Amino acid sequence: LVKMAAATEEIKNLVVGLYEVGAVKFGEFKLKSGIMSPVYFDLRVTVSYPALLQQIAKQLWEISKDAQHDVLCGVPYTALPFATAMSIMNGKPMVVRRKEAKDYGTKKMVEGVFSRGCKCLVVEDVVTSGASVMETARSLREEGLDVIDAVVLLDREQGGPDRIKGEGVTLRSVLTVSTFIAVLQEKNLLDEATVSKVREFVAANRFESSAPAPAAPVKSVAKMSYGERAGMADSNMAKELLTLMESKQTNLSVAADVNTCAEVLQLAEAVGPHICLFKTHVDVLADFSLAFTLELQKIADKHRFLIFEDRKFADIGNTVAMQYGGGVYRIADWSHITNAHTVPGPGIIDGLAQVGKPKGRGLLLLGQMSSSGTLADGEYTKKTVEMAVARRDFCIGFICTSRLSEDPSMIHMTPGVQLEEGTDSLGQRYLTPEVVIGERTSDVIIVGRGIYKASDPAAAALQYKQRGWAAYTTRLA
Repeated sequence: LVKMAAATEEIKNLVVGLYEVGAVKFGEFKLKSGIMSPVYFDLRVTVSYPALLQQIAKQLWEISKDAQHDVLCGVPYTALPFATAMSIMNGKPMVVRRKEAKDYGTKKMVEGVFSRGCKCLVVEDVVTSGASVMETARSLREEGLDVIDAVVLLDREQGGPDRIKGEGVTLRSVLTVSTFIAVLQEKNLLDEATVSKVREFVAANRFESSAPAPAAPVKSVAKMSYGERAGMADSNMAKELLTLMESKQTNLSVAADVNTCAEVLQLAEAVGPHICLFKTHVDVLADFSLAFTLELQKIADKHRFLIFEDRKFADIGNTVAMQYGGGVYRIADWSHITNAHTVPGPGIIDGLAQVGKPKGRGLLLLGQMSSSGTLADGEYTKKTVEMAVARRDFCIGFICTSRLSEDPSMIHMTPGVQLEEGTDSLGQRYLTPEVVIGERTSDVIIVGRGIYKASDPAAAALQYKQRGWAAYTTRLA
């Protein structure tokens, strides 16, 4: 962290202004991490106070003068107005980083005009652990921007700057918590007891630096091989799948959306040599039997692929535990991986883990869907990612349309893949392997009709395997 100078009158006026509009509150507040804090900063309110927003932008610009930058990028979402004000007041171009790629329009992760190698200054509102700045820096670097500097309005002094430095980024701050409370105390707006409580909290709640500052920026997940990531996974199923993908050199999953057990087994035998994962929908099989699952497991062992029953569980924990472990299908007995919606909340994960974890199974969460008009986006997607990361011992990743997490143990699988982009009559959108693996940095392409409706499914599977793997190796280069 580049240390700030002693508080000037302008800084003191800014602190008082933030206090007066309610951007800082004292009491007992539960933070995102679950920790109870005696102070809470809510800088979102500043968008309603143009004069205060100008003050913030002015101070952020002042501390950015020693940094190298061609464009600005605010961390979504609170810092976006800060970066916008800095851009307008100083004539500096700006880019906007999305939290997730859209399935329409240009589908870009970073919007705006820039060139590869362009230096980008990251703008943030508050830094605690530094996670948001690090995630933004990684995303920008993946698009070819050079990120070596960042500015923040307030550093909570809980270790974030050191962690950010570990990503090769120098952070400059306008304010620290210590300066903030010292100014308020000087202005008789904060008593000694509250000041002491805040200082004690900050001292006792620091995030350790994840690693010493490296000579070069840390590699993003999109640039890590499947093999590297296998060594970082908490779940044995995630390790197994990533290792299999690396050794077999395939990131292809085939969706067996056919109507009889014989058709499923015939397809599995044909495509088995080319896939890492075979996706089933056993509830559409008119002649399902447990004997069928034994035959499917034999083929999976023969050709070294895993089985994924696309069940999409969506009930409360107790119910899904019964559905997963029992009933007609006994899914947990033969399917390595299954999936679930997160509408019921984290209890659905607990219920499925109760059955699947002792068997070494893995769970994918529905983070996004490839159909038109889907409701699986925005806040739903964000909460889904949080649930998965909290249960990394059982959750192995997501069904999604683009990368949702920088956690290397989370495997991203994208359905609706064909060799040419398009949309079917029921609103299913199709993307190419190059877009899914290369641009959206997903990990596994899921292909259905493009393979099982082909005149030669084995040849079609080989073609998709080659396209998917080529996109992956190009991404790593």
